[in-house]
Amino acid sequence: MDESRLQDRISWGLNVAARSVGAPTDAYRPSGAMEPLSPVNRFLRLRAAFSNVHGGFERPNTYDHSLWNGIFDSAYTRVGDYLVQQSGTWFIAAQQSLMPVLCVRADRMVSFTRPAAPTASGVNTYGGVTTATNMPLLTNWPASVRAASIGGTPSADLPGDSSVSHWTVLLPAQPDVVLLVADLMTDDLGRNAVVSSAELTNLGWRLSVKQAAT
Repeated sequence: MDESRLQDRISWGLNVAARSVGAPTDAYRPSGAMEPLSPVNRFLRLRAAFSNVHGGFERPNTYDHSLWNGIFDSAYTRVGDYLVQQSGTWFIAAQQSLMPVLCVRADRMVSFTRPAAPTASGVNTYGGVTTATNMPLLTNWPASVRAASIGGTPSADLPGDSSVSHWTVLLPAQPDVVLLVADLMTDDLGRNAVVSSAELTNLGWRLSVKQAAT
């Protein structure tokens, strides 16, 4: 049996399992940089279940773990698709031949913008970052946002100063969109952050961001 035939049988088996233990799920395929969960991006309704990547259904996924195994018919999906059901949202990070489908639980909605450069050399108007002049990069993308560390304090070092939060952000790669250091991130909780490290891996973007606080 060749690899493609074997993969087809695996996908069929996952479909059988999902019909038994899965929940109704809507699949979305982003078509641009804006609103990947827009109704126009919904292309499939299927049943899907998600299990611990280390323990299957024998143990729950532990705190601060974003990775899950997806159980669904993978013949109709691809890397970067979003899977949305009543219990949560996931995106497909890896769909490798003959391997389990690796998914990431997306618990926040994030947007990215890039501060605009000065419009002319020499004397310009106010040079700080303003929302009106920022260039949108990604708008309302479900992503995994996890605390990476808590450290660093404002340079004033006043008694009331608090530490600055750092997060690790995982989200799918989108063609023609490259995230860079110093890009700005906002989330659905109203928090603001600055990208301090941007790594494009074969599983999508892995970002380190630092919360911007005043």
